[in-house]
Amino acid sequence: MRYHLLGQTGLYVSELCLGTMTYGGAKGIWENIGSLQQDAVNEQVQFAFDAGINFIDTANVYSLGKSEMLLGQALKTLALPREQLIVATKSTGSMDETPNGRGQSRHHIFHQVDASLKRLQLDYIDLYQIHGFDPLTPFEESLGALHDVVRSGRVRYIGLCNLAAWQIMKALGVSAQHGFAKFVSVQAYYTIAGRDLEREVVPLLQDQKLALMVWSPLAGGLLSGKYKAADDKGPPGARRTTFDFPLVDKERAFKCVDAMRPLAQQRQVSVAQIALAWLLAKPFVSSVIIGARSMEQLRDNVAATRVQLTGDEIKMLDDVSQLPPEYPGWMLAFQGQYRAKPPSKE
Repeated sequence: MRYHLLGQTGLYVSELCLGTMTYGGAKGIWENIGSLQQDAVNEQVQFAFDAGINFIDTANVYSLGKSEMLLGQALKTLALPREQLIVATKSTGSMDETPNGRGQSRHHIFHQVDASLKRLQLDYIDLYQIHGFDPLTPFEESLGALHDVVRSGRVRYIGLCNLAAWQIMKALGVSAQHGFAKFVSVQAYYTIAGRDLEREVVPLLQDQKLALMVWSPLAGGLLSGKYKAADDKGPPGARRTTFDFPLVDKERAFKCVDAMRPLAQQRQVSVAQIALAWLLAKPFVSSVIIGARSMEQLRDNVAATRVQLTGDEIKMLDDVSQLPPEYPGWMLAFQGQYRAKPPSKE
C-alpha cells in the first residue's frame, strides 16, 4: 500500500480508500447498491485497516445515515487507533423532506456536521465534503460555514464532489478573497471507460494542487470483467441489473475490457485489478475509493495495489480509451505547440 499527500496538505492518505456506500441497505437505490450489516461492516473495516488502508469515505445520505452509524460502531467495536484513521464524510443530499433538509446553507451544514459526528461516534471529521452543487446557496455562505466548522475543530479539512471546473475555481477564489479554509480535494467519477474528467477538471486540480479521490472506479461493476457485452445483464444480483449507474458509453467500455482482459490473463488476476491498476498509475490520482458488496470483492480490489503495468501497457490502454478531440482542447494544443519546446539558435 502506497500513501499520497492529500493535495497541498501534509496529510498522507492510502492509495485505496474504503468506500461505505454498500453499508446499510435502506429503501430505494441504497438496497440495490448494498445492504451490509454490522458484522460484515466490522469484517471489511478490519481487513482494510490490516491491509494498510487508513482512509475511509462515507456520507450522511448513504442509507440515510445508516452507513455512518455502522461505520462508527465498527470503529468503536474494533478499537482501531483514531489517530491512524482518516475519516471522510459529506453533506448536501436530502436527509428529509423538510424545507431545509438538504443543500449547503449554513443552517444545513452546521446541523449535518453535528449529526454525522453523533452517528460516527467521533469528536472530529478529518475530511468534510460538499456532495455536489447547490444552485441556491452562494459559495460565500457555504464556504463561510465550512470555515467556521474547521475553526471549531469539528472538521480538519474540506473537500468537494462532482463540481464543474469553473465552479471549483470560483470556490477557490471566494476562499482566497475572504480568507476562508480552502478545498483540498476533489471527489469525482473517473475510469478508463469514462475519462471526461481529463478535459477540464484534471488540468485544474494539477494547476491548483488539489487531491483527486476517484469514485466508482469500476463504473458500477461494468469494468469488473463479469459482463461480456453491452447488453449483458451480468451475474445474478449484479448492481447494474437494477441500478444502471453511473452513465457510461458501453461500447467504449467494452473496448477497454477487451483490451484489459489479456493483461489480466497474463498475470492471472481479475480484469477489475487491471482497471484499478490503470487508475493507480495516474500521477494526479491521490486515492481510489473501493466499495465492495462482499469480502471477495474487497480482497480482489485491494490486491490491485500489487499489479504494476508497464509503460507500454499503460500507453496501449491510454490509446484504446482515448477521448475524442473536443474544442477548445484541440485548439489549445495546436496553438500552444510553438511554446512546447525551448528556443534554440543554430
